[in-house]
Amino acid sequence: MSDRFLAAAVQMNSRLDKEANVATAVRLVEEAHRQGAQLVVLPEMFNMLGPFPDVIAAAEPIPGPTSKLMAELARRLEITLLAGSICEAATAATNDAESAQGNVIPPRGSNTSLLFLPDGSLAARYRKVHLFNVDLPGRVEIEESRYITAGDKIVSYETSLARLGLSICYDLRFPELYRRLADEDAELILTPAAFTRTTGQAHWELLLRARAVENQAYLIGANQCGSHGGNLESYGHSMIIDPWGEVLASASDEEAVITAEIDLSRLREIRAQLPALRHRRNI
Repeated sequence: MSDRFLAAAVQMNSRLDKEANVATAVRLVEEAHRQGAQLVVLPEMFNMLGPFPDVIAAAEPIPGPTSKLMAELARRLEITLLAGSICEAATAATNDAESAQGNVIPPRGSNTSLLFLPDGSLAARYRKVHLFNVDLPGRVEIEESRYITAGDKIVSYETSLARLGLSICYDLRFPELYRRLADEDAELILTPAAFTRTTGQAHWELLLRARAVENQAYLIGANQCGSHGGNLESYGHSMIIDPWGEVLASASDEEAVITAEIDLSRLREIRAQLPALRHRRNI
């Protein structure tokens, strides 16, 4: 296994047209591959983003149309592909159980990230743990927990490139999840996102760099960009960051593919020279 490889983050402006979104995702992943990327990361809800009722109505099982297409894409290009996230359809049993508890709720899904290997196999599945409920009057109001069921598992996976840790968007604000990934020896943490323009302007780069520095890991933040209809707007500015907190590549606020070299020997050097992870005391 080489210490060095090229990684890419894909930045998209997904809307309610799933067919068009998936076609854009395929095109941009192919572009990343042409640039030499062996690992490609798509953003959160890359196949459909908009009002939650519409997204839930179009939720898919796994395997399903989008996941099968992404598996074939990874196999055809022989790349490791993090299929950002999609809305995974909840089982009837899940929704029935919640209704039986007396909860009056709309149908739910899971915000699910899928990791495919170069042979097209599904290696790991991560369901978003922290759900984004925010009320900033006149700027952004989102209640993800009304429509999405939270995941309950930390997920990392050893690939032929590196040990990858999985997270999604709002997870960035919860450093304990990232420390758990560091405890599992994650070398590169992947964070597909639809980070809003309002919160992104204030916190996106700050949080990405903090999580990379705290855990002495590479971090890829693949964000949505632009307007998704209604008052939903994403910040863009996808980034690839090294374990020292240096921004290796960044996008603006438009559709983009960014790439950077991941050098695991540099990661090991940083961890050896400043062994903060070993200095931690549980008190």
